[in-house]
Amino acid sequence: MAIVLDADVIIRGEKGTFDLARWVAARPKDEFEVAAITVAELWHGVERATGAHRSKRQHYLEAVLRPLPIIPYTERTAYEHARVWAELEISGKMIGYYDLIVAATALERGSAVASFNQRHFAQINGLVVIQPK
Repeated sequence: MAIVLDADVIIRGEKGTFDLARWVAARPKDEFEVAAITVAELWHGVERATGAHRSKRQHYLEAVLRPLPIIPYTERTAYEHARVWAELEISGKMIGYYDLIVAATALERGSAVASFNQRHFAQINGLVVIQPK
């Protein structure tokens, strides 16, 4: 199964509150990928960091992202994004804009999303959400 990693999964790995490498290794049949918007979220964190923390964060992200396919925001993603956005807005269950794009990326590809933010992603019809353990 293809699994799109949400930013919170990678960030918890960086902070040491989640063993990302062990979790990925425990799922050898799965393929992991990252939405382009998630790369922007993560690099925003690098740009805001200073000194040694910035360097450490940058090296961590480079190491994590290097082997992962980065999934671009395409025209098909845009249509899926608009559909999910409208559906959530109509239902009064709007979630964060970046989470919408991550979900649209996964739905477009038939992938699951790995996230600790179950509350948001579980509101999206047809999206398979995996909470890492």
